[in-house]
Amino acid sequence: MVSTESNDSILTVVKKQTGPLIVDDFETQKRWVDSVYNTLTLKEKIGQLFMVDVFSSNPKKDTDKLKQLIEEYHIGGVIFSKGGPKRQAKLNNEYQSLSKVPLLIGMDAEWGLAMRLDSTQAFPWNMTLGAIQDDKLIEETGRQIARHCKRLGVHINFAPVVDINTNPKNPIIGNRSFGEDRDKVTQKALAFMKGMQKEGVLASAKHFPGHGDTDSDSHKTLPTISFDAERIDNIELFPYRKLINEGLSSVMVAHLNIPSLESRSNYPSSISKNVVTNLLKDDLRFKGLIFTDALNMKGASDFKSPGEIDLAAFLAGNDVLLISEDVPLASQKIVSAYYSGLVTEERLAHSVRKILLAKYKVGLNKYKPVDLSFLHEELNSVKNEVLHHELVENSLTLIKNDRATLPVKNLDLKKIAYVSLGDDSGDAFYQQLNKYTKVDWIKANQLGEMIEKLKEYNYVIVGFHKSNASPWKDYKFKDKELVWLYEIARLNTTILNVFARPYAMLDMLTTTNFEGILMAYQNSTVAQEKAAQLLFGAFEAKGKLPVSLREDFPEGTGLETRSLKRLSYGLPESVGMNSYKLNRIDSIVNRTLKEKMAPGLQLIVARKGKVIFNKNYGYHTYNKIRKVKGDDIYDLASLTKILATLPLTMELKDKGLVSLDSRIGELLPSFKDSNKKDITLRSMLSHYARLRAWIPFYLKTLDTVTQKPDKKYYRNNFSDEFNIKVTNNLYFRSDMKDSLMLRIKDSELRKRLRYKYSDLPFYLLKSYIENHYDNTLNALTQQHFYGPLGASNTSYLPLSKFKKKRIVPTENDKAFRNQIIHGYVHDQGAAMFGGIGGHAGLFSNANDVTKIMQMYLNGGYYGGKQYLRTQTLDEFNTCYYCDKDVRRGVGFDKPQLGDVGPTCGCISKTSFGHSGFTGTFTWADPEEDIVYVFLSNRTFPDPANRKLISNDIRSEIQRVIYEAIDY
Repeated sequence: MVSTESNDSILTVVKKQTGPLIVDDFETQKRWVDSVYNTLTLKEKIGQLFMVDVFSSNPKKDTDKLKQLIEEYHIGGVIFSKGGPKRQAKLNNEYQSLSKVPLLIGMDAEWGLAMRLDSTQAFPWNMTLGAIQDDKLIEETGRQIARHCKRLGVHINFAPVVDINTNPKNPIIGNRSFGEDRDKVTQKALAFMKGMQKEGVLASAKHFPGHGDTDSDSHKTLPTISFDAERIDNIELFPYRKLINEGLSSVMVAHLNIPSLESRSNYPSSISKNVVTNLLKDDLRFKGLIFTDALNMKGASDFKSPGEIDLAAFLAGNDVLLISEDVPLASQKIVSAYYSGLVTEERLAHSVRKILLAKYKVGLNKYKPVDLSFLHEELNSVKNEVLHHELVENSLTLIKNDRATLPVKNLDLKKIAYVSLGDDSGDAFYQQLNKYTKVDWIKANQLGEMIEKLKEYNYVIVGFHKSNASPWKDYKFKDKELVWLYEIARLNTTILNVFARPYAMLDMLTTTNFEGILMAYQNSTVAQEKAAQLLFGAFEAKGKLPVSLREDFPEGTGLETRSLKRLSYGLPESVGMNSYKLNRIDSIVNRTLKEKMAPGLQLIVARKGKVIFNKNYGYHTYNKIRKVKGDDIYDLASLTKILATLPLTMELKDKGLVSLDSRIGELLPSFKDSNKKDITLRSMLSHYARLRAWIPFYLKTLDTVTQKPDKKYYRNNFSDEFNIKVTNNLYFRSDMKDSLMLRIKDSELRKRLRYKYSDLPFYLLKSYIENHYDNTLNALTQQHFYGPLGASNTSYLPLSKFKKKRIVPTENDKAFRNQIIHGYVHDQGAAMFGGIGGHAGLFSNANDVTKIMQMYLNGGYYGGKQYLRTQTLDEFNTCYYCDKDVRRGVGFDKPQLGDVGPTCGCISKTSFGHSGFTGTFTWADPEEDIVYVFLSNRTFPDPANRKLISNDIRSEIQRVIYEAIDY
């Protein structure tokens, strides 16, 4: 029996720990350990030393083999390997039910259960985490992984890896290491350890005494560590000292040949008493559990036969023999050694009691089987995804940024190409790039062809994409890829994005011609999306290189950038929204589609500058041929007012050319003698100016008999006289624009001064703006706003810019144009002005609309540019006639004053937006920092379909959005 003093020393590690692993009552621990130990036979005690592996993915005949080891050899633990969570949980419960003493369950879950299991959360690899400067995030990672382990009935996670990867050629550690700097590796390993142990899961530092500076794999051979003891003490052992002092639960001993620590030639460290007992237990005073690395690895198994290696490992000082090749034989060897006196009762008790104590620490004195209900959901919560996003965002490392190339600015001056290298997909990266501006994916079979194609671009974004399946996958450039890279960089402004192990950069002879280099470390979807967001300034670059890449980029390299306040993209919980509540939107939309309120739609919700709900539903039309996609283009209808005419008007105010008190007679000299000459900008854009709601110009141009376009005004072919394209094969007479404006000038004012929504102010402003600049509204909006904003999917006259298949049709027009309106403006008045109206005619997708609305929420700032003065926006977003029962701002719609109006009635009075006849809607709320965009073609095929409006779908969805705010 071990002495009380020995027991005290074993328990000291427990008293250093915090959280669920705390066991304050020494006597309670001791009683339970004694009570169990005293019931064990010799064979049962020896059985506690073994932790055996099993794959839950294996057939039943294989997994059943473990039952014999539990029942006949009384093994103390199981280490689960590849499989699935539910299968593992069921096996876990079955095995535990067979064991006299509850089994200690272990796993290799260095970056989460996904290291071994399907259908589980993968967190970034340690090399990626090593780039993060906030160690609280590392601790939270440890906590989240531990929660997953506990939920699955796993008590010990063989992590963190504390190897200091000073050898770039290391084939087995590499990405599994936090880096090459001993202090930083130690800090991050300690944070990870604390996170796990605070959640009641035992940590295990590995691979003792240090596997970071080898160029061979101990799974396949016995690597040699050739450094002297002083170097090992100063570098490799440094993390262990700190972690042991902070309450580390266990250590895994590697299979290494270390001549400076073990004089016997090629003698594995895992079975060396000098390493395990003299160094780890005596010199470092480690009292926790000591595990061998897997005894079936070539680094160990080639040295001794099965059974002998187990005994040697135990005699060296290890407590747990991991993945023995032959448990029955190994058990017999140790029994024989016990009876021969080679293994004493004191030595056996020392390890067995430590194992039992560990079981007590993780709660196995009150064992409960794993609950199978909601297992998948709890292992894949949104909270874990949010952390994953945050980790990746904080890891991205900008190591070169000549001439402040990044983040990319002045999008209107950039023509950007994307080139993909490597052997893995870059689709997510490319799709995310295109959410910021138009980026073309350039492909070629030959270098000359590639160079020729790239000549028309002034920016080239190169993505080097390598497999993210495991940290051991190939990460190097091919020689051909390096040649292509050098040539591309020589001719173009080039930004290289490395979605692979940073050591890939070591094969590059020069980086002189690269303006920007971003290290993303992994090729996960999240890494690709976040890298694209950083390039365009959605958030700052924060990461630092955890390893050296020659003299050019030493460890710790990392340039900081500033945010340009462009939209970012992420998860609702990252901005205080609730995913599950937001998903109620799906049921509302499904009802919308089922009841044919619209054939399809795009919907975006953004909060705090981050798009957190972005979905496309249904089809372009009810024939269900073409599904709605994110880059499809909708006719925005009256959203044109606040997305085209209004920003140009506010810009003119910023320049001092107009004011809210400017009068129509001043803006348009031809109106000086009209009844509208004294109407102010403020009153007409507030819809409080006695103007008629609209004028159906087209009715006067129809043949009175056929009710079709009169040939006096229209032709089917273009000519100098008929050059205004109304729709496909229909041209309006060129002199009629003046006649239409004259009808507005001569129109009577309404008798009473009260609120009446009117399109006419935007006809007038269009005329003024185009006259002032001597240019079209189409060209002006592109030059002043859409181009610089990166709103590359926003335009008048969409057929001149986009493929027809991307444009959603709006109506089967049987009253005027007698055809399906597809790619032409739905509004008749705007059509008669050639598709460019101040009140209608703009086409866009939900993502671009969100950009413009976010610019408004940012006080006129977006992408590094101040488009409008904040004061001007505030002036236009003011209800000047609320006391007259007019809810409108100046151009912007505002929330209802009573019970009925454009919104859910649940938003702030500072909010603003607009709705469109075709089934569009957008709204922004400064107080909650929310943008909501809803685009549909509810008018297809018949504009008389008002079910979307009568069911108040857009407001119902808005209500759900606000109910989803958690903080």
